[in-house]
Amino acid sequence: MDLKKLSTLILFCTIGIAVSAQAQKFSVTEIARYKQQAAAVTIIRDNYGVPHIYGKTDASVVFGLMYTQCEDYFKGIERNYLYQLGRQTEEDGEARLFEDVQLQLIADTSNAIKDYNQSPTYFKKLMNAFADGINYYLYKHPEVKPLVFTRFKPWYALMFTDGSVAATETGGIIPRETQAFYNDESKTGTLYRSQPIIKNADERETGSNGFAISPSRTESGHAMLYINPHVPFYFRSEVGLNSGEGLHAYGAVTWGQFFIYQGFNRHCGWMHTSSYADVGDLYAEKVIKKDGKWFYEYDGKLKPVVTRQLKLKIKQGNEYVIRNITGYYTHHGPVIAGRDGKWFALKHNNRSYNALLESWLITKANTFAEYKKAMGLLANTSNNTVYADDKGNTAFWYGNFMPKRDTSFNWALPLDGTTTATEWKGLHGIDEIVHVYNPATGYIQNCNSTPFTSSGMASPDKNRYPAYMAPDGENYRGINAINLLSKSKNLTLDGLIAKGYDKYLAAFDDLLPPLFAAYNSAPDSIKAKLAEPIALLKQWDRRTAASSVATTLAVDWGTLMFRAIGPAKPGESSYQVQRVKEMLQTLPASRQLEFLNTAMQNLQKHFGSWKIAWGEINRYQRPADGVTFSDDKPSLPVGLTSSLFGQLPSYQSRIMQTNKRYGYSGNSFIAAVEFGPRVKAKTIITGGQSFNAASSHFTDQAQRYINGEFKPVLFYKEDVLKHAEKTYHP
Repeated sequence: MDLKKLSTLILFCTIGIAVSAQAQKFSVTEIARYKQQAAAVTIIRDNYGVPHIYGKTDASVVFGLMYTQCEDYFKGIERNYLYQLGRQTEEDGEARLFEDVQLQLIADTSNAIKDYNQSPTYFKKLMNAFADGINYYLYKHPEVKPLVFTRFKPWYALMFTDGSVAATETGGIIPRETQAFYNDESKTGTLYRSQPIIKNADERETGSNGFAISPSRTESGHAMLYINPHVPFYFRSEVGLNSGEGLHAYGAVTWGQFFIYQGFNRHCGWMHTSSYADVGDLYAEKVIKKDGKWFYEYDGKLKPVVTRQLKLKIKQGNEYVIRNITGYYTHHGPVIAGRDGKWFALKHNNRSYNALLESWLITKANTFAEYKKAMGLLANTSNNTVYADDKGNTAFWYGNFMPKRDTSFNWALPLDGTTTATEWKGLHGIDEIVHVYNPATGYIQNCNSTPFTSSGMASPDKNRYPAYMAPDGENYRGINAINLLSKSKNLTLDGLIAKGYDKYLAAFDDLLPPLFAAYNSAPDSIKAKLAEPIALLKQWDRRTAASSVATTLAVDWGTLMFRAIGPAKPGESSYQVQRVKEMLQTLPASRQLEFLNTAMQNLQKHFGSWKIAWGEINRYQRPADGVTFSDDKPSLPVGLTSSLFGQLPSYQSRIMQTNKRYGYSGNSFIAAVEFGPRVKAKTIITGGQSFNAASSHFTDQAQRYINGEFKPVLFYKEDVLKHAEKTYHP
């Protein structure tokens, strides 16, 4: 066979395979095992539909947890694993091909299988229970037609290990660039041109807020924790877990995982915020082709490029087309792009056994020392952690998995792959990464912003840490949180919730004064035209409200202003406050006034008047099918808005082929916890626990969610029994 053809990375095997959705048959032995496990689990659904799962062993609770997740939203579980396993093309077709290629290049399922086979017995039992709980649900519900997965395998759990919205890191390489490289026979990287590669995280309009309050600032003298992730609506479920092996925890579980991602147990609680910590690197590899094979230069020698076959099934109508793709690897990792004759290999810790183990162990940690020991596995690559416990401890870690590096290099840019000088030099220990333990100021906040203002005067010293550890700057949520928490005294649980639902838009402290100055200097004709909206904005208290016309005008104008911010400098995509101030220094005054006029015109055109209350156009609605919004169907007014402007609670909304705006992302599961002799906690979730539009729990929390009126957590069994709505075995 022609060696040139062999070197082509993409080999097409257009084999027509009929698409079938027939249910997987389970063996008699499997069914007997499932039933035995089900009999050992009791599920109590409370008056909000929240499942409280009881079993003698941790494994039995995991079995019950996965069963209840399937009851609530099997589709969400399957979708998450289609992504994590790089198998989205089996349902979505060609459009997902190179997203799946990236995922399969980065996370090798054969390694996950090895990790499963080598796992200690107790942890293997948990993974077995994970798969058995889902499979038993599919056995019991033959009417459920999976898109792809008719049988879940235990090792799947090792492909989705930290609960983040998108845990897989690609080094900033988008699928389109991977596609260009893998479609280019010459491998010169000339088919796709984009901006120079800079490891900047995308500007986040949403994020997460985590607050830990020391006993010195609470009325009860107990530590408190506020858990406020911002994610797409309905991304996680609320659950209580209880076993005879010491598991007693409550919180949010990401669909398809068996550990509580954000929550608390009898003694401590944890909140994860998405991290900008630099935990992965791109290496520019110098390659050469000899005798039909690829080699790359390393320390003056040539090393052979390693290959691995990827097999992707692509749905086309009622058939599948199979594509075999040969992936390339250097010792740094998978090659995911090419530029100017160099290949870019990604070095990262995207999937590991320890990541899943760490996520489980923190759920069962009962002391600060035990929690630190679990985090000492150093395997979480995407999260910061805010912590509090019943001994009064509060803590914050910026990141977890953190490679040691030579600080003479700029790690925000691709590294020279030809030399050992750019290699990682081990990992930083848990006490070496940026952290705060029991700050004298009595509070900790992290809002996806710099850790160096997390605790006021007790914040970490930026000069003590290498730049790659915390490359982010300040955002307006962080400023708002600092202002609120630094002034807080004698906080109660309800008081903490009120702080977390504060509706002040701190960004307008910077945005509005230059606008007013521009107006004062404008020609009389402009002043006459804009007199009414300027007066309205001057009188506005900069707080959102459903009845506020000023909020509507400010949000539309502010959105146009944010779009005027220029591209980020290397490593500064998260420097929101700095970038706004730089924009204001260069944006002509006339442009600011033009944006205000444009905002008024847009509102006038769309709604017939620019003087319209925010709640009239900003709505909450939960469609029965999850996707089809309608102005003709019931909806609720919402006074919240995007956290982009510094509001702590986030409510992202947009026009959904409708006239009005509807929420789709932002506040999801939220909890406020007080750690005394008995845990006291309150929570709220978006809309309701159920995904069944006919259920009373489909939107029974919607108005509470909008108002910030949390429901009491039924943490102890005696309280669960008092509010039990349904008790059953899986």
